[in-house]
Amino acid sequence: LELDAKARSIATELTRRRLRGERALLLYPPGLDFISAFFGCLYAGVVAVPAYPPRRNRHMGRIESISDNAQAKVALTVHSEMTRVKGMLDDGPHLKSLEWLATDRLPESLADQWEMPEITGDTLAFLQYTSGSTGTPKGVILTHSNLMHNSALISYAFEMTRSVVGAFWLPMYHDMGLIGGILQPMYSGCPNVLMSPMAFLQKPYRWLR
Repeated sequence: LELDAKARSIATELTRRRLRGERALLLYPPGLDFISAFFGCLYAGVVAVPAYPPRRNRHMGRIESISDNAQAKVALTVHSEMTRVKGMLDDGPHLKSLEWLATDRLPESLADQWEMPEITGDTLAFLQYTSGSTGTPKGVILTHSNLMHNSALISYAFEMTRSVVGAFWLPMYHDMGLIGGILQPMYSGCPNVLMSPMAFLQKPYRWLR
């Protein structure tokens, strides 16, 4: 219920900004705010474009190339991250020209104003980009039908039931982190424990423990 309310609040704000059908960069640090924003985009008919928030001297060119290729109109993040990133945007003029929205500062009352958009199986859900570690990041188009079909196959292949408990440390903007760590547990109705990638990298045994 809490996730649903937050997603509806974000969707209402995106709709108010006339962003339905547009692309939204998701630039979140590890945490639950990413999940709310991702579903907020789905609830608004906005195409989510998961990426990683900029770091000084790192990622800026990659993120800008993703934004340009996706033709993003808005960047979603949390207020603390938006404040931190402001000083770096001179190195990414295209990113600077986007609308920026801190989703953690939206009033919960917006949830009551949400109206469901028209969505079919062919509606574009999100764009998944490659890491760009060996070249310019390339995007893959994923529709709602793609996601449902993929989740059904995963559920069948892994024999997932509600008694299964998962533990994921992969980044949420990563395809396996998003599909396996967030969407698949939602589809199957099974609990999943999420941990920060940095917590895993600092001490991998935490994952197994």
